[in-house]
Amino acid sequence: MKILVSDVLADAAIQEMKNAGLDVTVKTGMKGPELAAFIGPFHVLAVRSQSKVTEEVIAAAKNLKLIVRAGVGLDNVDAEAARAKNIRVENTPHATTITVAEHTFALMLALVRHIPQAWNSLRQGEWDRKTFQGSELKGKTLGILGLGRIGQEVAKRAKAFGMHVIANDNAVDSEVAEALEIEMHPFEKVVALSDILSIHLPLTPKTKNLFDADMLHKMKKGARLINAARGGIVDEKALAEALQEGHLAGAAIDVFEEEPPAKDNLLFKLKNVIAVPHIGAATDEGQSRAGHEAARIIIEFVRVSLRGA
Repeated sequence: MKILVSDVLADAAIQEMKNAGLDVTVKTGMKGPELAAFIGPFHVLAVRSQSKVTEEVIAAAKNLKLIVRAGVGLDNVDAEAARAKNIRVENTPHATTITVAEHTFALMLALVRHIPQAWNSLRQGEWDRKTFQGSELKGKTLGILGLGRIGQEVAKRAKAFGMHVIANDNAVDSEVAEALEIEMHPFEKVVALSDILSIHLPLTPKTKNLFDADMLHKMKKGARLINAARGGIVDEKALAEALQEGHLAGAAIDVFEEEPPAKDNLLFKLKNVIAVPHIGAATDEGQSRAGHEAARIIIEFVRVSLRGA
């Protein structure tokens, strides 16, 4: 079987597949039409978040049997179109759990202590301590929307900082929340009570623009918002307006509706925003685990397929 890796995977993962005797081609940076034109001979496609595996790409994939997304979520893969052609779709949801949880906390700390803004001020030759007086996390209420693997790891770290943690996730058993000493509440109550609100939801038709102007104004005045989940859950224009008018004290954003975002994105003009280019899963350790897990899935799939041939 022929394997195509169309996004950057850890070198060790590529070597692992080659050591297993697989025919691996690495070609990254392809846009949709180029990927569609190239995919024809391949039986397995491995991607991260850059490749867009659209319905058109899948239609052109005459031999494709498996798509593996090395990471969490499948929003860059048209899984419905794939399954309609009996193409199996897998991901590696556990691989970057700790990575994203730690990143969420890095954003949280940077947000309440104004660390990027203070650094930029210092670089400009200023010594302005008063402007950058921050807040402690201890005693603050952290609201977590989506108490899956990442949300639970964020909650554990928040408890260690002495935060009061509340959450909403209808799919999580109450025993899980009790074990982590988390109070579960209805969605809008979590939104209304949180000093810091951290989003850990998938992007679906239901969550698309979930945080519009109305929902943002249901947040506590002076609250802060963190989104290291998926772009498109937060209406960026509405968020910019809520920050400009002072309803929200700040926001930390790792993901955008359009990636890369336009250079004139309104959020980039605001001093109370921290924004980074979707690096939540980008650690050596996380990508090593994601690559290894993707390689394991592919190697096992090929072995089973060959046994059944």
